[in-house]
Amino acid sequence: MRPEQQRLLRLQRLETVRAMAKRTAAREAAEAESTLKQLETLAARTGRMIADYSARTDVSNGEQLRQLASFREGLNGVSRTTQSDAGRARTHADLKLAQLAEAERRRQAVEDRAKSEAQTLAQKNQQPPLGARRGFGTPLE
Repeated sequence: MRPEQQRLLRLQRLETVRAMAKRTAAREAAEAESTLKQLETLAARTGRMIADYSARTDVSNGEQLRQLASFREGLNGVSRTTQSDAGRARTHADLKLAQLAEAERRRQAVEDRAKSEAQTLAQKNQQPPLGARRGFGTPLE
């Protein structure tokens, strides 16, 4: 096999590897986005619960008031933790999306190189047109 053909085969294999890396990056980005969505939903739900319990006025004695305040404080802690987790998940999802974009750029670059190599190889293998040869001798008039 000629070196040009070997180079083309290597580029095609590399293109396949880069395509698999892109699929992996896309799957990881989708998982990160899903996790982010779940945490944002949980944070919003916890915020609504805090608002609902803060608006309650149906306590009849000091013990119930203390329990309600304790419960609200616990919910506030859960809310802070959930919002913090959502922030980290957002950063992670952004990183995974950036990695996906980089994987696509790498795949596209290899695809372009492989196409260029294939075109170059095809042009080399093409027969020149019959009229393109230089004539020998003197022209007849």
